Amino acid sequence: MLAVLDLSGSDARTTEDIFVGRSQSMPLGRVFGGQVLAQAMVAASRTIAEDRLIHSMHGYFLRPGDSRRDITFAVDRIHDGRSFSTRRTQAFQEGVPIFSMIASFQDVDPGLDHAAAPPTDVPAPEDLPAIEEHLRGSHPMSQRLLADRPVEVRHVPSPVYLRVEGAHVPRQAVWMKLRRPIGDDPRLHAAALAYLSDLTIQEPVLRAHGLPWITPGLKVASLDHAMWWHRPGRADDWLLYVQESPSARGGRGLSTGRIFTRSGTLLASVAQEIMVRAPAD
Repeated sequence: MLAVLDLSGSDARTTEDIFVGRSQSMPLGRVFGGQVLAQAMVAASRTIAEDRLIHSMHGYFLRPGDSRRDITFAVDRIHDGRSFSTRRTQAFQEGVPIFSMIASFQDVDPGLDHAAAPPTDVPAPEDLPAIEEHLRGSHPMSQRLLADRPVEVRHVPSPVYLRVEGAHVPRQAVWMKLRRPIGDDPRLHAAALAYLSDLTIQEPVLRAHGLPWITPGLKVASLDHAMWWHRPGRADDWLLYVQESPSARGGRGLSTGRIFTRSGTLLASVAQEIMVRAPAD
């Protein structure tokens, strides 16, 4: 993950800043959406003064990406004000856009301060089984895809990879963290948090309808992704991702989420709409 977030510069001559990144190897060859949006953030931040940190992004997934090919990121320096900077980042493969994002960055300023509280009835991550325990008996490719990720994830009440256990409700909670420390760079932690935010946000829609990921004929694709960073935090410590889906209709489902530290500090809010096509039976 750290390797794919370490973009290289380009000598291409253009009115925009150009960066190039590679992709993580994926069993089905499709670029993970959280990866490309995190890379787009890194590209935009390379054009911003170090004392300005990202506070919001809005992105659209335009086409599936090929994980075997490099991705080119073009950053347009839309605006630099006294406190805020705005950037537009486009991700391309073979000259075709696959992702488009606008992000805003801000100086660290004092101001009003309040935050929602986390739920109090969620078990600690140490009291939940590791993902490997849920994958026994599954296909080896599925085991590799989930167990070899750079992220540790523990679901409340349980994952929806193979089955949906318990009530079919449009909500869940997920503990998540990177598997090892990544240093202290706040920009890297913000990008890693974006990476993490796309891993499970679709699942409240599936859980509400009793659809595990392995349902034959199920098709899910992210359409857009919005994220707001409220406070700095570490992606290599346990984080609680509380998610719910307020609506699904017309082949689309919306999920929202809040990301808390283990001590209860609200770090970020997320919203994503997905295309979801389920088999009729």
